[in-house]
Amino acid sequence: IGIDKGINSIAATSEGELYSNPRWLQKAEKRLKRLQRQLSRKKKGSKNREKQKKRLAKLHEKVANQRRDYLHKISYNIVKNNDIICVEDLQVKNMMKNHKLAKSIANAGWGMLDKYLQYKAEREGKIFIKVNAAYTSQRCSRCGRIVEKDLSVRIHRCECGLEIDRDINAAINVLHEGLRQLGIAA
Repeated sequence: IGIDKGINSIAATSEGELYSNPRWLQKAEKRLKRLQRQLSRKKKGSKNREKQKKRLAKLHEKVANQRRDYLHKISYNIVKNNDIICVEDLQVKNMMKNHKLAKSIANAGWGMLDKYLQYKAEREGKIFIKVNAAYTSQRCSRCGRIVEKDLSVRIHRCECGLEIDRDINAAINVLHEGLRQLGIAA
C-alpha cells in the first residue's frame, strides 16, 4: 500500500481510502484559550494558579491522547491489512517552519504516524519503506506526465484522461516508487 499524508485527510491510501483529520486541537482551542486566560489572571505562587495549571495540562493531555489513539488505530488497520507499506519521506521539521501550516501539520501528527507504522510493521514482519516525496502529487499515476497544480487544486486531471483525487494519485505514485526501490514490478 502507498500512503500520502495531508492536512484535509491525515492519510490517503493507494487503494482509495481516505483517513479524515478530526482536528482535535482546533476543536479544543476555545477551551484552551479560556483556561490559558484564567491561568494568566491567577496570582503567581497561589494554590488557585496551581489548580488552574493542572486543568490546562489535563486538556492538553486529552488532545494529545485523542491524537495518539486515532493514529494507533489507523496504523494498526494499515499494517494488519498490508504486507508492504510505502510512505512519503517528508521533512516534517522543515515543513513546520511554514507558520501558516505549522499548527495543522503538528495536529495531524505525520511523524507519529510514520513511527507507529514502522514499529508495527517490523513487529509483524512486514516491509516498511520511505519514499522520496518529490513530484508524487504532480506526476500522473497512469502515464507518468508531470501536471503542475496549486495546493488548492484537489483533483488531479491529466491529458491521458485520468481524473482522480490528488492525494490518492500521490499515494499510487508513492506505492509505485516504493515497489521500484524494492525491485518489484508495479
